[in-house]
Amino acid sequence: MQTSLQKPQQPPAQSSGTPKIIAIDMDGTLLNSDGKVSPRNLAALKAAQDAGIEVVIATGRRHCYAMKVLRDLNLDPANAMISSNGTVIRTLGHELLHRTHLPVATSRWICAHAGEFRSTLVFTFDKVDETGEDARGSLVAEQMDELHASISRWMQVNEPYFARIDRLEDALPEADVEDEGLTHPDSLLRIHPAEPIQAMMCGTVERMAAAEARLLEDPRVAGVGHATHPEAEITLHRTSYPARDLSIVDILPAGCSKASGLEVLAKLRSLTRADVMAIGDNWNDLPMLEWAGRPVLMSNAPNELHDRAALEGWQVVPSNDEDGVAQAIEEVLKEALTLATTR
Repeated sequence: MQTSLQKPQQPPAQSSGTPKIIAIDMDGTLLNSDGKVSPRNLAALKAAQDAGIEVVIATGRRHCYAMKVLRDLNLDPANAMISSNGTVIRTLGHELLHRTHLPVATSRWICAHAGEFRSTLVFTFDKVDETGEDARGSLVAEQMDELHASISRWMQVNEPYFARIDRLEDALPEADVEDEGLTHPDSLLRIHPAEPIQAMMCGTVERMAAAEARLLEDPRVAGVGHATHPEAEITLHRTSYPARDLSIVDILPAGCSKASGLEVLAKLRSLTRADVMAIGDNWNDLPMLEWAGRPVLMSNAPNELHDRAALEGWQVVPSNDEDGVAQAIEEVLKEALTLATTR
């Protein structure tokens, strides 16, 4: 699907030299095509940490799902992770730093407005405990068949966290009313209505293009690659894999993105965007690439993002199967060493 890219709302930030935060996307960026972190990439992450740089994972994955890969890397537990495309920030040690919810009224509107795409709709709830694990009911859907057809592996891995209910609205509280919970149809589990952190639709590229068009019929929706406007209640983000004929449309609270998460984290760390390097490969990475003082695009990114990189003068590194993340970090560390030896 073609996306009309708008110019960033803010002028590009000038890098302040060696970054103090390196924010790295996971799928298509840090992870290779086998879903693994290569030895060279891991060595680069550790070297950056040793140099005093905070390595921040910025991912569309839920915290729990991201930790299935990150837990064995033994990164600094004080490092932050921006998950669910910017709605949640926790440390790798699972301390909650920031969280944004979809308002209940907006969530109910999404259910009503989804139309024929309701069968692809999933709500995500943040139920992470002190160990970094989610609970069943973190993911809620009405129907599973179309989801299994699109993302079967993801569905299998996340089965312990899924609850299927007859009506998605039943997972949402009435405004200002405490609900005693409803019984999961397949078990004795009780699902307690709460505010979700996001919704998601997924399917073929063509079907999700139609789903985006459906959502964009209403002015409450800010489209992919477009600035949030005053009427917006939700922002769309897309992760697209044309070779797999798969597109994932994330439906977030208005203004939420990996960039908004990085902005919050930078303020918590008393830093600015000029202190941040961001590395990504897909549409949901675009906001943080536009925001960061030092944006880096993976060569396996869509052509339209390469066009933006050429226009803005972003660095482009080799693909996720060629240790592009490591090459970007190694260059930063080499620059830092050169700077230190010339002073």
